Amino acid sequence: MASLHCFLFTCLLFFFSSPSLAQQSFRPKALVIPVAKDASTLQYLTTISQRTPLMPIDLVVDLGGRHMWVDCDRDYVSSTYRPARCRSAQCSLAGADGCGDCFSAPRPGCNNNTCGVTPDNSVTHIATSGEVAQDVVSIQSTDGKNPGRVVSVPRFLFACAPSFLLQGLATGVVGMAGLGRTRIGLPSQFAAAFSFHRKFAVCLSSSTSANGVIFFGDGPYVFLPGVDASQSLTYTPLFINPVSTASAYPMGEASAEYFIGVKSIKVNENPISLNTTLLSINNEGVGGTKISTVDPYTVLESSIFKAVTEAFINEAAAMNISRVAGVAPFEVCFSSSNIASTRLGPTVPSIDLVLQNQNVFWRMFGSNSMVEVNRDVLCLGFVNGGSNPTTSIVIGGHQLENTLLQFDLATSRLGFSATLLGRQTTCANFNFTSNA
Repeated sequence: MASLHCFLFTCLLFFFSSPSLAQQSFRPKALVIPVAKDASTLQYLTTISQRTPLMPIDLVVDLGGRHMWVDCDRDYVSSTYRPARCRSAQCSLAGADGCGDCFSAPRPGCNNNTCGVTPDNSVTHIATSGEVAQDVVSIQSTDGKNPGRVVSVPRFLFACAPSFLLQGLATGVVGMAGLGRTRIGLPSQFAAAFSFHRKFAVCLSSSTSANGVIFFGDGPYVFLPGVDASQSLTYTPLFINPVSTASAYPMGEASAEYFIGVKSIKVNENPISLNTTLLSINNEGVGGTKISTVDPYTVLESSIFKAVTEAFINEAAAMNISRVAGVAPFEVCFSSSNIASTRLGPTVPSIDLVLQNQNVFWRMFGSNSMVEVNRDVLCLGFVNGGSNPTTSIVIGGHQLENTLLQFDLATSRLGFSATLLGRQTTCANFNFTSNA
């Protein structure tokens, strides 16, 4: 994470040492944050600056998270921290599910007459209660090609959580950055603060040494050597699951996660037979397909997993690719000896998620379907989610890497690119060097 801190620190120095940039009339069209891939947990991490004095904090990126939550038990020091008072506009905006007092000395996370929400560790599926609060957040603007000047949101809403909620998260992080479809998710708060479109785009790097990027606001989203990935998106509707998929939630709350409508799956362009009722969301909120940054690999309901893997094994055999024993958490693995390597990754059968019609599909090549577990073995990076999962298909981080995903909250649609490897660039190719 050192590279994230370094980049933000130099830009902050630049910002504070240049009086001409202190004018508050500047209104950014978009914002940008870096995203690192943690080698030990495979979680995606970002760094933002919060508090007074400003301090860089590391957070796990949770695409479907309802809000930002931060550990307020340890070392939360800020002169601009304000708890949200009961029945205030902030509590209403946060969809607070309770109001109460704290029976010890006042401090961040523990104040009387404040409202609470339920911070959720979506990696361990543990949730707890936490105080709603506001504080300063500072973030870099962008023109889509480079980062620009630093801008601040003085009253950014988030939730305080106790330190135990950090268990299972990458070393050094102090919370999670929720990008979900709520009024206090990061995308909605940034759009409201700077009056830009309620859109954001995620581009995850496959490398643990080179950062990917998240943009808040509309494109362009330009990657070296000058590829604007926003110009070649395919669009599909986003669906709202009427039942929350969080670890704990108030009755009647809809899910903040992003669901798409997969209608069928093809392997090497051949349709496979599936129980299609699993592909839609029922009245209990069960089924359907969601996109996740906290699941490192795509998780399939067991009958879908069986159909996909059997078809993949058969197509691979026809290409003279030999199967070997599985390596946890993967059940389907192959010898790499007969697999050629190309710009799009290992040469293996393609996997298509067919969306609203046969002409709209999300195609995964070897770079997104295969995981190299050692020099001799490649595994299919899909895992068996058992027979009764809440969501039938969870598209995980590995399958998202080097693909630009634009989420448009206003029109409820997803734009997705083909793998950027096909355009001779990657998600690690955003130029984080300031052009100012």
